[in-house]
This record gives sequence, structure tokens and C-alpha cells, in this order.
Amino acid sequence: MRTDLFDFHLPPENIALRPASPRDSARMLVVQDDGVLRDRLIGDLPDWLEPGDQLVVNDTKVIAAQLSGRRIGRDTEPKIEATLIKRLDGSRWQALVRPAKKLAAGDTIRFGNEGKVCLLGHLDASVEAKGAEGEVTLSFSFHGPALDQAIADLGRPPLPPYIAGKRAADERDADDYQTMFAAKEGAVAAPTAGLHFTPALEERLRARGIGLQRVTLHVGAGTFLPVKVEDTAGHRMHAEWGSLSAATAAALCEARAQGGRIVAVGTTSLRLLESAAAGDGTIAPFEGETSIFITPGYRFRAVDILLTNFHLPRSTLFMLVSAFSGLDTMKAAYAHAIAEGYRFYSYGDACLLFRRAEEEVRTP
Repeated sequence: MRTDLFDFHLPPENIALRPASPRDSARMLVVQDDGVLRDRLIGDLPDWLEPGDQLVVNDTKVIAAQLSGRRIGRDTEPKIEATLIKRLDGSRWQALVRPAKKLAAGDTIRFGNEGKVCLLGHLDASVEAKGAEGEVTLSFSFHGPALDQAIADLGRPPLPPYIAGKRAADERDADDYQTMFAAKEGAVAAPTAGLHFTPALEERLRARGIGLQRVTLHVGAGTFLPVKVEDTAGHRMHAEWGSLSAATAAALCEARAQGGRIVAVGTTSLRLLESAAAGDGTIAPFEGETSIFITPGYRFRAVDILLTNFHLPRSTLFMLVSAFSGLDTMKAAYAHAIAEGYRFYSYGDACLLFRRAEEEVRTP
């Protein structure tokens, strides 16, 4: 499909730089299966679900994956910014760096921050290999838990570029950019639909008889990358590691057999569920990497309802929601949201999408 089909204009003032407070006070645009739009709040979510429905949340935890340093060992020491995107083993990470042109294989980067103590005061990494689009393989001087602690001490939350370009990360982001479900470290971007939840909202959902299941998908930096090719067939998705336990798979299959619906909290949960589902919709245990790329025409097997934030133009995530609810419907929904002042992206508002019939979401 043509990538420009998924383009739209977003005024800069619609981009949220801070989350709503309290979290469940954010707005929620309900997109019904017939395309009708309703303006609601996240706190209204229990009213739109039924007893027996199962919410599926992503319990990944964002690491302090943004590191600042300088190249050492040559005549000049240019500043280097690195975002860790994938752990390769106990001492090596794949990272996105800038400016990549300042680095060559064999160079050493010293990450550190005067006034912060990280074991010996700094963290060195050698550039093992360079790839395309700023990707490098970094081999660190520490290993295992010592490296994890060093990254935690020296790193900062990897805010999306559309926020980081407008303000610096601060101490508030360390809490704001984690969901209340965060438990398993490994993500370099937050599963942002989960940011809207509070203990009080979870209590109300459970009181209504709605189940809550946890899965893990370590969100990668690829979620920030726009689709640069003219046709979606040429886009390469970054693989992300995920896990769905046997107990969770069994609980979801049982709920569906009894008429309950599966409600994915975020596109990350949806992508993992669809990766774990068989052709008949049966959800099986899953552990490994997924690079599933969902565009209009995809036949959904596992998910009935999707709670998700508002996404970037020409992004794989806007393509996904267009596959779920129909491209025309989502363009209308986003136009309504922009006109009504909804807040977009990671710290923004949400939409609750009810999946339309397969034949209604296909795009010529």
C-alpha cells in the first residue's frame, strides 16, 4: 500500500509534553464498530466493557536507555548520544547513535556524568560494528548486573524525539514514563496506553468483572521510526522480544469460549497477541521475537477491542489502527480529535477502538 495514504496534518500544539494528572483523567475517544465517535474519559472505560472481558496489559519496564558521552582516543572528542535498543548478550547492546558519522569500528565511547558516581565514575564502550541508519554494536567494559547498574546510574529515560525535541527529560519523566504495571526491564520506549491506568481504575474494572492479564513485549526504538519507503511492502520492522505465558494463554482462551472479549491495552499487547494466535483465534504460549507488521487487509485473530494513544502520521502504528477500524474511519477520528483538542502521542489522550468487520476495513 502507498505510505502517503496514512499521512495527515497534526498541529504542533496537539502534541502532549506532559501526561494528564491524575492519569485516568485523560480523554478517550470511543470509535464504535459502526464508525460513530463518542468523546469520553479514560475513567469511563469500565462502562464500555462487559463482565468477562479480559484486558491485556504489557508489563515491560523502560530502562534508562539514553546515554551521553564522547569519543575518546583520537585528537578530538566529539559528543555522542546513544539510545540502547536491543541487548545482544551480557556486555553488548545494539544502539542508535548520533552523530554516527563521527564513529568508526574500533572507536571507544566514554559515557559519564560529572557528579554522578558509577563504579569507576564512567562507562566505556567500544564500537564493535556499524550498520545502517545510525545503528552500531557497542561492547561495554562491564558485564551483567554491573553493566545494568551502570546504565541505570548514567542513563535517562529515552523520551520520544517529538517530546525530547521540545524539552529536556527531567526527574518527573522517570515516573511519568513508566506504567503502573512495569515489572520486567527491557523496553526502551513505554507501552503508552498503559500510562493511563491507576490503581483506582483497576479496582473499578475488577469490580465490574473484567479480568486483567499481563504479557511482556520489550518495546524497541523502532516504534519511533517513520516509514520512509513509498510503499509499505518495502518497510522493515524491527524485531522485539515478547513473552506470553501458558497460564495467560489458557485464561484468555477460556474467557473467549465463555463469550468474553479480548481488549488489548496498546499496540504492543495487540502485536504480541496476534503473533501468538493461530488461524482460528486460539492463543498459545509465546516466547521469542516478533516483527509482525499489520496494515489494512490483515485479518485479526485474537483482539476484539484496542485501547491506544494517538499516533504519528505515516507510522506503522497508524497503519495498525487503520487495519483495525478502517482507514477512512481512523482519518475521520483523528480529524475529530485534532479539531476537539485531543492531546497526541506518548503523553497524550487515548482512543478506544471496537474492531470492524473484516470486509469493512479493507482499503482498495
